[in-house]
Parts: sequence; structure tokens; C-alpha cells
Amino acid sequence: MPNIQIVLFDGFDLMDAIGPYEVFMAAGMLSGSHLNVNFVSAEGARIVPSGMKGPGLPASGFIDPNCAGILLVPGAMGKVGPEDAGPDAVVTQLLQAKESGLMPLLRQAMNNESMTVSTVCGGAMLLAMDGLLEGRYAVTHVLGMEAFGAMGAKPVPARVVVDGRLVTGGGVTSGLDVALYLVEREWGPRVAHAVEKLFEYERRGTVWTEAGLEPMNFMKSSDSGEEKSPSVRLNTAESLSDDTVTGTWDLTISTPVGKFPIVMTLTEVNGAVQGTFQQGDELTELTDLRIQNSHMTWSLSIKKPMRLHLKFDVTVEGDQLSGLSKAGMLPSSKVLGVRRTY
Repeated sequence: MPNIQIVLFDGFDLMDAIGPYEVFMAAGMLSGSHLNVNFVSAEGARIVPSGMKGPGLPASGFIDPNCAGILLVPGAMGKVGPEDAGPDAVVTQLLQAKESGLMPLLRQAMNNESMTVSTVCGGAMLLAMDGLLEGRYAVTHVLGMEAFGAMGAKPVPARVVVDGRLVTGGGVTSGLDVALYLVEREWGPRVAHAVEKLFEYERRGTVWTEAGLEPMNFMKSSDSGEEKSPSVRLNTAESLSDDTVTGTWDLTISTPVGKFPIVMTLTEVNGAVQGTFQQGDELTELTDLRIQNSHMTWSLSIKKPMRLHLKFDVTVEGDQLSGLSKAGMLPSSKVLGVRRTY
């Protein structure tokens, strides 16, 4: 029988963890199986506080990312408004978990062929923040789906999404559906149905997998067949001189978890402007670069403080620029820059 570990971290959502726990325990009781279901943490045995100053749960020991079985990652509980970036915000709680000792263990679990990694609600966001869902089909809470795509995942608006050994669930109550799917997979539909009857709950929605025929999309726009823009789009600024934006810029991006310095270099090549961003040792090309008068927009993929595909919108005034960067529903970050050299 599989070993089932439910991960706890500071600020976790109680329902994300408790719902699946009760499903798994009921499955063990109704199947006559002795299941090893434990709350675990990256720090080992301790009382782990839930979000919004809620009650804590006892973790019985350390996460074991190398064993066979199921690892379930809950989301965080907190404020969810698009501009909420304080200590009680869901985004802040997830970023703190990302910077803890939890992520190396989750990376190991994702690479363990004998482990099914499952998530509830914002648990998938936590994986995506570290680039672990790059190119993977997954779902998270509806409020985070736009940002989810900005982190490189392939968002699917389903209740439960299965992509190989990855099983993700949507909003908070989908933890019941994720756990019931796993119970049916491991012990069969009769045990899963018995748990549903015991809980007086019926699973919602279809479990989505990339299988079968691809349905026709009647919502596509009429111009969907147009040629896609290249990875780096070069644009001339018709009303600007070459030295209006070109040069080396020292930028600061102010995020909910601190300020991050970035060096942007803009050059003019054959009448077109192109650019790069350097963050530490990482050098990235700007894409979809557009310049109109003193207004400039571009897209960029970064890895710190999390994996994100950002969209920038700034105004250039002489040797200074200011504006915002945005990634889906995540709070906007203020961007300030000073030109160092031409």
C-alpha cells in the first residue's frame, strides 16, 4: 500500500490538508488496509501554523521525497486580492515557502519515478513558482490561473488535472476530488464510492488528461491563423532618436518580497532596438519589445524571486524610466531605472 505524505508549511490552508487526510483515512478503514498517512514538514516533527493565524497541525516527521507513494502539497491560506502583498497574503505565504528548505525536497519528489505528486489549490502555484510545472498541464485556484500561465504551466480549467505522475486540483474543496481520484486509482471505484457515500459527497467534474480526441474550439478568434510573432520582436521608434532609449540601464523591481536589481541593455541594430536583461549570472532577451514615443513595453522570463513570464510597461524621461511589471493576477511591481551609459 502506498505511503501517503501530506506536506505542511507555515501558512498552509487547513482545508487543503484536512480534506484529503480524511478521505485517505476513510479509504483505509473501508478497504481494511493499513495506510501510512502522515502530516510531514521540511523541518521534521513540529506544530506547523496554518495561515491567517489559524490553528496548527502536528507534523510527525520529515518529508521523505525518495520513497514510493503519494505526496500531497496544499496551498496557503490568506488574503487573495490582486493588490494584496502583505504578510498575510497568499502570494507572500507561498513565496516564503518557496525560499524555505521545502523546495529541494519537492524537486526530489518530482524526479522520483515512484512518487505521485499531487496538489490542492495554491499548492500547484508553489511548484510553478520554482519552475517545476514548466510545460505541464495543471490547475490551481481560479484566481491564480492567469498567473499560473505566466509561470510556464499549461493551465487547464478542470476540477482535477492529471499529467503523468502529477495530479493537481483547483480551488480549496477540490482536495476531496483529488484524494477520491487517488483512492479510486489505488483501491478501485468501489472503495472510492464507499467513501463518497460515507461523506455524503459526490465528486465534481471530469478528471482531465491529455488523452483522446482534441475537441474543436469554437471560441477561437477569426484571426487565430495569423502568423505568430517571433521570439524577439524588434521595433523602431519612429518619433525617437536612436539615443532616446538605447544604453545600459540600472533597474530596480520592487516586489512583495523585496527589491531586485537588474541591468537592462538596449542596443540599436540596423535601425531596430533590441535588448537583454541581466539578473545575477542570468542573461535573458527581451521579447515583444515595442516603443512608441517615450512609452516602452516588453515581455521577459525571470527565475528570481520565482519563475515568471512578466510584462513590463514603462515611460522613459531622459535618463530615467518608471512603470510597472505584471504577471497575471499577481500584484504589480514598481519598476524604476536610471541610464548608466549610452
